[in-house]
Amino acid sequence: MEPMWLTLAIAGIVASSSVPWIGYTEYRTNLPGGRYANVATMRACVVRADGRGRKALCPELAAPLGAWTQFAGWSPDGRTAIIGSGWESAGNAAWEEAHGTFRFDEGAWRYDTLLVDMATGVATNVTAVDRVSHYNSGVFYWPDDPTRLGFTALIGGESHPFSMDLDGRHKTDLSGGVAGFTYGFSASPGGHRIAYHRDYQVFLADADGGNAARVDTGNPFNFAPQWSPDGRWLAFVSGEHYDCHPYIVRADGTGLRKLADRGGFEGVVAFLDVPDFHGGSSDTIAWSADSRWVYYSAQIDGAVELMRVSRDGTVFRLTHSEPGVLSYHCRVSCDGAFIVYGSTRTGRRQLYVAAPDGSDARAITDVGPGWGAMWACVQPTRPH
Repeated sequence: MEPMWLTLAIAGIVASSSVPWIGYTEYRTNLPGGRYANVATMRACVVRADGRGRKALCPELAAPLGAWTQFAGWSPDGRTAIIGSGWESAGNAAWEEAHGTFRFDEGAWRYDTLLVDMATGVATNVTAVDRVSHYNSGVFYWPDDPTRLGFTALIGGESHPFSMDLDGRHKTDLSGGVAGFTYGFSASPGGHRIAYHRDYQVFLADADGGNAARVDTGNPFNFAPQWSPDGRWLAFVSGEHYDCHPYIVRADGTGLRKLADRGGFEGVVAFLDVPDFHGGSSDTIAWSADSRWVYYSAQIDGAVELMRVSRDGTVFRLTHSEPGVLSYHCRVSCDGAFIVYGSTRTGRRQLYVAAPDGSDARAITDVGPGWGAMWACVQPTRPH
């Protein structure tokens, strides 16, 4: 029997006859050879929020040796999936393993982002049009502007925030010519402001990249800014590397405050069962649909638990796990009806859906030994 929250969520979907898709990535976790051997098995997948209908998207993109795909996002109307398509040479991967660092040289690495029509399965490589880089990631639809996309491009060893038309043309660098590695780029609801972190400092700027201003936290590590759905707040983690915590600031850069403490959780989730020279996957935070709560993970009694905290600092614990279990990467449906997150409670990295308060959790993936399912992203189902 379906949990009551899921029954109500399905019944409340507007203009849709089906349960929303959850996009995610499946991959091997324990192949010998380090990071590359396992990353090269990644496949962008979708599964319904009730656990049915699992399928891989564009499997042909991962057919060449050393190629893989990853699920990366959705269009605002949920009709188009965003997937990453990567490739690395075996020789470059061996160098990276030996030196314990990435080497994103052109000709040895390629990463593009494609738009996939869910009705037809047709994929369009928008980052390859009028190409500005061999490594393009972080594509998102510009809020309230159906003709515009944002993304980041690696140029000269530095990542730059860009905008482009929906067909991939008119790529425009929004960095203002300022040096530094930009990551976590996104636009505010309404599309009038942007946020990103550059060299682990959070910046707010106008939509064209102008009037960029740093959010002065006094901390050396600031990561993954996320706009609240109402556009009034920005949440991110701040502190020291491997000791950072949820913070919020108003959209104009005022009102900075720490919301909660992660209790010793380093903020990184190991996504492999073999040594990974990069150290894992960053566990970022997420807003509730009504902008009242921030979801995050924290260490409690030997487990990493899913939590949420209100803007005034009231904390609630949503999972109660055995020591050693990790709960991470929480995401919220756009209508606020449910959450989806990862957990190792069965000894494997599986995805779970639950009510917004964490109750009635149920697995929606069932990967076998030596496999993982990670990085969930909920298909929008409300009108836009």
